[in-house]
Amino acid sequence: MRTIAYYVSDYGYGHAARSIAIIRRLLEVDMSLHIIVCTSFAISFLKQSLSSERISFRIINTDVGYYLNEKTIRPNNKKIYEEYTFFIQEWSKRIDIEYSFFLQKNIKLVISDISPLPFEPAMKLDIPTVAISNFTWYTAYKGIISEDDLNIFMNAYRMMTNFFLLAGSNEYNWGCRKKKFSFFSRKVDINEVNKIKELINPMHDKTIIYFGLGMKINGIDINSLPLWDSKDCVFIVSSNVCIQRENIFSIPDHYTESQHFIAASDLVISKAGWGTVSEAVINQIPLLLLNRKELTEDQNTIKYIKDNNLGEIIEWEEFINFQFEKKNMQSINRTFENELGKIIEELLIILNDR
Repeated sequence: MRTIAYYVSDYGYGHAARSIAIIRRLLEVDMSLHIIVCTSFAISFLKQSLSSERISFRIINTDVGYYLNEKTIRPNNKKIYEEYTFFIQEWSKRIDIEYSFFLQKNIKLVISDISPLPFEPAMKLDIPTVAISNFTWYTAYKGIISEDDLNIFMNAYRMMTNFFLLAGSNEYNWGCRKKKFSFFSRKVDINEVNKIKELINPMHDKTIIYFGLGMKINGIDINSLPLWDSKDCVFIVSSNVCIQRENIFSIPDHYTESQHFIAASDLVISKAGWGTVSEAVINQIPLLLLNRKELTEDQNTIKYIKDNNLGEIIEWEEFINFQFEKKNMQSINRTFENELGKIIEELLIILNDR
C-alpha cells in the first residue's frame, strides 16, 4: 500500500465535500492506495461519506477558518485574529508532530485543502505536496490580519510543491508548479435527483429553491424572511436551519449527499462557498449569491460567476426583503465539465513519479 495524507480545512463542510469527491475517485482508480484523512470539524461527515478499509482518520486541528459576527454573515475580524494567534502558538511543535507522523506512516504524498500545516514537514522529508483550492488562508486573511502576523502562513504555503488552482482563484505565484482546473464535485445519481423532485414537488408546479447559508451561520434569524412567502415555491434547507413551514423541506441530518438536492433545484441561493457554487454550476443550476465584500475568497468566486453569467449577486440588506419571482430567474446555457477526472490523473502522475 502507498499512503497519502489528506488534510481537510476545519472551516465548514465545503472543503470536506470536495475532498470526498477526490478521495472516492482516488480509491476507485488505484487499489494500492491508503488514505489518511487529517481534520477535526467535519470528521463525522467525512466518516459517514467515506466507507473503505483503505481509509483511516486522524483527528487534528488543521487551520482556523472564519468566525462571523453574531446574527450576520459578516466576518468577526477580532475573533479571527485571536483564533489565528492561538493556532500559531507553538507552531514549531505542530510541525514536529507532522514530521513524526509522516515518518511513522511512510507517507508518499500529501494533499491539502487548504491547511498550511503539512507543507514544511513534507518539504523537509522530500515528500511531494499538492494544494487543491481556490484560495489560501494567507490570501483570505489579508486585510483582516497584518502582514507581519501572517508570515507563518506565508512561509508555510511557500513550501508547497504543487498547487491545483480551482475556478475563480486569484493567488500569488507561490513559486511552485501550478495547474489550473475549473469546477469539480461529487458524483450525482440522476435517479436520486428524480426521487427528490417527486418528493418535494410531486405536481411539478413549483419552483424548487435550495437555500444554503452553510453550516456555520451564527444565530441569524431567518424565520421572518419574505423569501418563504414567494409565490409557487418550495424550499430546501440544510438540517441546521430551524424553520418549519409547509413549503420548506429540511435535508435529513443523516443525509450526506447534498449534491443531489442542489441538482434537484431550479435555483440555488447561497453565500459564495466554492463547494456549493461548483455543484450548482456543474448541474446547470442558476445561482443567487449573497455578497460579502470583506472576504477575498468570496469576491473572487463572485467575479467568476458574474464574468461567466452563471448567476446574480445580492446584498444581505436587499436579501432580507427579497421575494423570488420566476420571471426574473436567469437560465444557464453554458455547460461546465466536472473536472474531477483530470485532477485525479494529475495527482497520480505526481504520486507515480515519486
